[in-house]
Amino acid sequence: QVQLVESGGGLVQAGGSLRLSCVASGGTSSLYGMGWFRQAPGKGREFVATTKWKWSDTYYADSVKGRFAISKNNAENTVYLQMNSLKLEDTAVYYCAALGGQWRWNYRESGAYNYWGQGTQVTVSS
Repeated sequence: QVQLVESGGGLVQAGGSLRLSCVASGGTSSLYGMGWFRQAPGKGREFVATTKWKWSDTYYADSVKGRFAISKNNAENTVYLQMNSLKLEDTAVYYCAALGGQWRWNYRESGAYNYWGQGTQVTVSS
């Protein structure tokens, strides 16, 4: 069973930056991908970015491409989300998610992920 713990959320002004971290523990040898989703009030959970765990491929939602960057440190079982040029509409709870057992090409869907963190709030203010 993989446990995920996020950190790094907070309050930032529009145009600013934040970096989220997610540390995985327990059963990490089964990981094939780790990613980030977000959920704004009254909205569904939305794909943000994901990375293959055993390779370097990364994938992004169009809404964050060019502003956000996902990276990982396999040795420390950690995935990061560097968020730059933040906008008001980036305000949401951000969730770390992990794919276990195999890579799934429906990685933009929350149902593809086996494990979830508790979420960290990101608030962008004007």
